[in-house]
Amino acid sequence: MTVSLAAAHVLNTAGQLLTALPDPEPLAPPGFEAVSTILAWAKWVGLIAAILSLIAVAVMFMFNSRRGEGGEHVKTFVSILVGVMIIGAATALVGFISGS
Repeated sequence: MTVSLAAAHVLNTAGQLLTALPDPEPLAPPGFEAVSTILAWAKWVGLIAAILSLIAVAVMFMFNSRRGEGGEHVKTFVSILVGVMIIGAATALVGFISGS
């Protein structure tokens, strides 16, 4: 038996053993309902802050468009929108990254 054939056999056997391992779904321990409530409140506060930020950027657009400087706040507007997307998709992003 050659070394490469032996290595392939070992890797094949290890792969079969690893696929047989259990992969349980994540489950919060009892008494952690408060953590879910805190996370829900944090998401709510983050989205309220994003709404207020979008209103502030719209007001800056309005005042600066009269002076011909309206396009300077587009970067701020896009940054706020990216933040809103991250806040809204936080749970899905963490689940995707962790593989659950």
